[in-house]
Amino acid sequence: MPYTNLLIDEQDGILILTLNRPKAMNALNTKTMLELQHFFAEDAPAREGLKGIILTGAGEKAFVAGADIKEFLALDTQKGQDMAQRGQDVFFLIERFHKPVIALVNGFALGGGCELSMACHLRIATENARFGQPEVNLGIIPGYGGTQRLIQYLGKTKATELLLTGDMITADQALAWGLVNYVLPAGEAMDKAKAIIGKIAKKGPVAITKAIEAINAYFQYDEDGFDREVKAFGQTTGTEDFKEGAAAFIEKRSANFKGK
Repeated sequence: MPYTNLLIDEQDGILILTLNRPKAMNALNTKTMLELQHFFAEDAPAREGLKGIILTGAGEKAFVAGADIKEFLALDTQKGQDMAQRGQDVFFLIERFHKPVIALVNGFALGGGCELSMACHLRIATENARFGQPEVNLGIIPGYGGTQRLIQYLGKTKATELLLTGDMITADQALAWGLVNYVLPAGEAMDKAKAIIGKIAKKGPVAITKAIEAINAYFQYDEDGFDREVKAFGQTTGTEDFKEGAAAFIEKRSANFKGK
C-alpha cells in the first residue's frame, strides 16, 4: 500500500513513523487511519529485524492536533459508532503490537492525538507538548479509547476532570501525573526514544512480546491478567531464549537471543 500521510524511515532496525499532514496539524482523517491500520496490521509485522517503532508528527507544532472535524459533519448515530469502532480497532493494533511503540509527542496531542499517544506503549514529550481531550467543547466525547485509557494512566479523579472540562495540560503536568515517561528538549527526545528501543532490543524478544500481552491483559474486561501471566511465563520458559538467558547469567556474559 502506498502511503500518502505517513513517512517511514528505518534506522538500524528502528522504524520512525511520521504522521505527515503538517498543514492540518497532522489531524487524523479517514485516509490516515486506513494507512495506520495497514501499517500496523500488514507492513510492520512482516519486517524482519524490527526493534521497535517511534511514532511522531511532522512539523514542530503538533503530534496530532485531533481528528479531522470536517469529516464529522456527515455523521449520525450509526455512522458515529462505526467511526469510533474503526478507530478503536486501529489503536488496539498499536497497543497490542509485539514490539515497543514509543510516541514522541512533539507539540499538541489533542483529542484523537492524545488517544493515539496513549495507545503506544511509552510516551516521550518535548517541552512544548500539550495534552487534552477537548471533545466536550464540540458536544461529543472521545471515541478512540480516550475515556478508558486516560483513566488507566491518570486515575478516575484527574481523568474525569480533563474529560469533563476539556482542559489541556502541559508536558510537565503530564509527566507529574504519569501520562508520559519523559519530558525533554526537542533536540534530545528522538535520541532518548532510540536509546530506549535499543535497550529493549537487547532483551529476550519472546519475553518482550509476552510482557506486552500480559500488561495489556490487565485492562481487558474479558481477560484474567494473572491467568495470562501464568500462561505467558510458562511459554517463555519453554523457549531457546530462556535457556540462553539463564546460561548467560550463570556464565556472566551477555545473552545472544534468537527470538525462539
